[in-house]
Amino acid sequence: MSSKLSAASAQVTSPDDVRNVVLIGNAGSGKTSLFEQLLKARLAGYRGEKEDAERAAQLYLASMVTGDVLVNLLDAPGHPDFVGELRAGIRAADAAIFVISAADGIDGAAVTLWDECAAARLPRIIALTKLDAGHADFDSSVAEAQDKFGEGVLPTHVPTLSAPGVVAGNIGLLSLEEHDYSGGEVVNRKLTADDSHVETYRGPLIEAIIQEAEDDTLMDRYLSGEELDTDYLLDDLRKAVATANLYPVVPVASNTGVGVEELLRLIEHGFPTPSLHPNPDATTPSGDPLPNPATDPSAPLVAQVIRTTTDPFAGRLSMVRIFSGTLTTESVVHVSGHRPKPDNAHPDHDNDERVGMIQAAVGTELKPRPSAMAGEIVMVPKLTTAETGDTLSAKDRPALVVPWNLPEPLLPLAIRAATRNDEDKLAGALQRLAVEDTTVRLDRGGSDQLVLWTTGQAHADLLTARLVDRYGVKVEQEELKIPLRETFVAKATALGRHVKQSGGHGQYAVCNIEVEPLPRGAGFEFVDKVVGGAVPRQFIPSVEKGIRNQLDKGVFSGYPMVDVRVTLFDGKAHSVDSSDMAFQMAGSLAIKEAATPKSVALLEPLDLVTVTVGEEYLGAAMTDLTGRRGQLLGSDSENHKAIIRALVPQTELARYAIDLRGIAHGSGTFTREFHGYELLPANLMEKYTKAN
Repeated sequence: MSSKLSAASAQVTSPDDVRNVVLIGNAGSGKTSLFEQLLKARLAGYRGEKEDAERAAQLYLASMVTGDVLVNLLDAPGHPDFVGELRAGIRAADAAIFVISAADGIDGAAVTLWDECAAARLPRIIALTKLDAGHADFDSSVAEAQDKFGEGVLPTHVPTLSAPGVVAGNIGLLSLEEHDYSGGEVVNRKLTADDSHVETYRGPLIEAIIQEAEDDTLMDRYLSGEELDTDYLLDDLRKAVATANLYPVVPVASNTGVGVEELLRLIEHGFPTPSLHPNPDATTPSGDPLPNPATDPSAPLVAQVIRTTTDPFAGRLSMVRIFSGTLTTESVVHVSGHRPKPDNAHPDHDNDERVGMIQAAVGTELKPRPSAMAGEIVMVPKLTTAETGDTLSAKDRPALVVPWNLPEPLLPLAIRAATRNDEDKLAGALQRLAVEDTTVRLDRGGSDQLVLWTTGQAHADLLTARLVDRYGVKVEQEELKIPLRETFVAKATALGRHVKQSGGHGQYAVCNIEVEPLPRGAGFEFVDKVVGGAVPRQFIPSVEKGIRNQLDKGVFSGYPMVDVRVTLFDGKAHSVDSSDMAFQMAGSLAIKEAATPKSVALLEPLDLVTVTVGEEYLGAAMTDLTGRRGQLLGSDSENHKAIIRALVPQTELARYAIDLRGIAHGSGTFTREFHGYELLPANLMEKYTKAN
């Protein structure tokens, strides 16, 4: 293998020297095993990385030189909890190897991953693994992929077997070469005899390539029986792959390396260079449009932070994809972070920072580099304010790259520090976690609980493990408190009397109030109907203040009270002993006196939930929502997906992020937004009253 690149430094001279490739597939598909085999094929002495929970949950970068190009390989997590890392990998890459297990088939989760790639118009090669499983079959796997992913899925290679279920190599359908891996080293030889299995797939592949070709005469020549030039067909195949119109299927065996060399050739010659894959749009930090960043080392710098890791001792390390210009060690760059929904953990920011020592992946190690150019993926340490999704740009030409769509964390986890010592460290540790993982949201909501919003159970488990392992903070999980509210459901009158005579200056205040319910969302109204000075004017605001304070604390079950009108219509005062505080106390006592089991009820918060599932799971999803006391608002269909809208009590949604995956076999997603409050059913009143 000759190369104009140095394997020791991986220093490129042009964006055309680079291929940025992300491996995507379900957990258990053989994706990471294939990733390791690709590296072993080009890294002398490479023995592989140890698989652990952290490795499986994060975007992993390694590089290798193959032929005349540097390949930056990104291994994206396959678990749906870590779709944020997957989307980061899609943003960093220019093409993908999509891994499918022939043994497991294509489930809803795999279709969801494919849709993620399609949304980004990412060129894909399909690597078909686990063909050696007892019930696996190449033909049926291809047919299933075509059914689920479209007619553009076409094999470019078919497997050869040395024994039933034993994949020995493959045959290239265009070159008609057999690639034999049975001896440990790949041996290439020309196919000498007709093979019906080859002919089954060769014709449709050639026809599909011809349809993408610029030469309009090719189809006529092919149909007339002319043997077309293989190199010409390969060139058109590469163009079709690069434009995401054709998706080659390559059979691979991750345990033996079958198909690895063919994949590497397709990566080198069939995948687009960074110059050919469109860069994301950019604006100024204020939102004014900018020209699309050109993949040109001499253009103004535009780069994006793909992921961020933090270390208690080493600080932040940012993975950066450079779209335009050149990033130089010790240069000053503008860091811009603007999120669609900024929060306390991720506020919008614009500032200048000095770049530390740039590090590039050489194999699985990081080596210092003086600079990196457009098209490259590098690591940059100690950018103190840069977070995942932020843009790095030239100081004199600030830019903001449109961020990718981050998943909304929808699984709440109520936590508390295990000890007093942990409590002192918890806030800082959580802040660092939120910087590293942008799918984390911290919230105290309507209760006194600290709620960690996550994307699923695996994500929650990973975060709690990180708190212990990285920051030495232990937390305990507690039952999630839903922010219920109290309200009056019937008119009530009451007298609040606060009279104390204990020698010296006493306290005297009496007030008469009427309480009546208001419509949902009306809040609190205070009406003054006192006549004749029964309550002196200066003390009427005191009564209102006392009532408001009590409403905030709750008057019956300990939940804040809303949607009531309180009318002060009478009272008594003392010329000496009445005071502001006395009437505050009287107002508080009056509203508590008015509250009875018959006059007060609880309100529960409702969310507007939009659920998207495969059409085959529509009935199951709707039945489940009804079982959660949901009010179905309707359903639509779009691209073989069913979209359901419903109003669902928050009390029924605590575990919905987990349950929906089971209902829709991994393909379901949902969003939720606060809608309002409605009366809690009477049969649940006692449960929540006792719980409080």
